[in-house]
Amino acid sequence: MVTRDTVTPHLTIAIDGPVASGKSTVGRIVAQELGCRVLDTGWMYRAIAYAGLNAQLDLNDQDEMTRLAERLTIKLVESKRGERLLVNGNDVTDQLHDSRVEQGVVPVAAIRGVRRLLVHQQRSIATDGPIVMVGRDIGTMVIPDATIKFYLIASPETRAKRRYEERKNTPDSPSYDDVLERLVHRDKIDSQRAESHPADDAVIIDSDSLDASETARRIIDLIEDA
Repeated sequence: MVTRDTVTPHLTIAIDGPVASGKSTVGRIVAQELGCRVLDTGWMYRAIAYAGLNAQLDLNDQDEMTRLAERLTIKLVESKRGERLLVNGNDVTDQLHDSRVEQGVVPVAAIRGVRRLLVHQQRSIATDGPIVMVGRDIGTMVIPDATIKFYLIASPETRAKRRYEERKNTPDSPSYDDVLERLVHRDKIDSQRAESHPADDAVIIDSDSLDASETARRIIDLIEDA
């Protein structure tokens, strides 16, 4: 049984799922409950996209974006404001949900050179556990030997509604239909990558009828019973 009092430095929890499946929020709740660090690996891809946009690069240029990624040092640090992501020493956390970054991360995340570099960094971060890692290929690619793996699913409509609710009060917020269209497009791209599918030993959790707290509670219960 794993509880907050019995968590070991080697505990690694993988939480994967498609876009807007709630994995980031759920991961933070689980990490807080168990006293672990948390890394949303999607932040790292967004950071590359943000840097590329700032440098006015073509985000579809695989060679150029890979060279950019090679020049960037990405660190996850604790602060009074929670986990923060630094790129070459600069805190870019608040810029990662900009609408341009959200759209730009799609081609960036598909670049093999960028993925190779970031997976290497993510594995290094995972060794400094205990940690909850959130993404699309944590259990299959980043830490396939994770202590326990989860994969969250929900219908495209449910996920689009969640993302729309998150963004509706932000500048240039898209309509629900636009959110759903982008989400379905991203699902199609991700479905072409074998590592984005659930790991064979992952616990599948359907969060269609669960909110983030309920989903996190189910995960924690399963971890404690493991």
